[in-house]
Amino acid sequence: MTGIAATFTVEPGCSIGALLQKAPLTPLENRILLMHALQLSRIQLITQDERSIDAQQAQQLSALFGRRLRGEPIAYIIGQREFYGLLLEVTPDVLIPRPETELLVELALQHLPSDPRQALSVLDLGTGSGAIAIAIAHSRPDLAVTALDVSSAALTVAGRNAARHLQLEHGPFRLLQSNWYSALGEQRFDIIVANPPYIVAGDRHLAEGDLRFEPQDALTDHADGLSALRNIVGGAGHHLKNGGWLLMEHGYDQAAAVRTLLQVQQFEAVQSWQDLAGIERVSGGRLRTTV
Repeated sequence: MTGIAATFTVEPGCSIGALLQKAPLTPLENRILLMHALQLSRIQLITQDERSIDAQQAQQLSALFGRRLRGEPIAYIIGQREFYGLLLEVTPDVLIPRPETELLVELALQHLPSDPRQALSVLDLGTGSGAIAIAIAHSRPDLAVTALDVSSAALTVAGRNAARHLQLEHGPFRLLQSNWYSALGEQRFDIIVANPPYIVAGDRHLAEGDLRFEPQDALTDHADGLSALRNIVGGAGHHLKNGGWLLMEHGYDQAAAVRTLLQVQQFEAVQSWQDLAGIERVSGGRLRTTV
């Protein structure tokens, strides 16, 4: 928001239509904040454009606009973000789910057998808001899904999201506090998915835009960007069933390095998949079957 004043005062008595015309953000962000503050749908925002803003609403909107002008992400301001068709709660304790991560969900669903008579299990490492695990569980009610995170605060958010979107007809959904695989014992899964911290320590992007407000431990490994990925690949063989898949999101320039990590650990069918922007965003492989 460089070059834009960090405050904006909404005057009581101003109409919704007039405020939308002079509000300082993009038209989309202006609408989102008004819809949130006034508890209106987009259609209501249009049909009630002559409605006046009262003093309390003006004060609330001024505060919301100020937060956004100071750079705070919209998702944290309104407390939610849509992911894979599900509206999820987000707080500063968790990363904001991003559209490119939906590729990880799609690939997990593609690599799972479709026969509901099989007892299939999925592990999500570093679940955060629970976005990936919940999207998979919601799409495949026959699955048993386990989601791990080292952060108890993140698990609290994930628990609320799971309660909102997963019903009795969905398979077992379990949340565990764990530093990667440490709490799992000898459990094995058909698929392991992960969106770990992969930004290199000191990367300038960590001090820019939305990333300034997101939990740093979920963004960077405080090292070369590959240490968490190494741990995940290194431990996957002890927690995948024979022929199980490991799928991981990574940085835009890390695909070749991640494929090498997988190949060294004797994974087969190793490959990378592009997101909608044409960037190799997810890499994975199948654990070689042993007798």
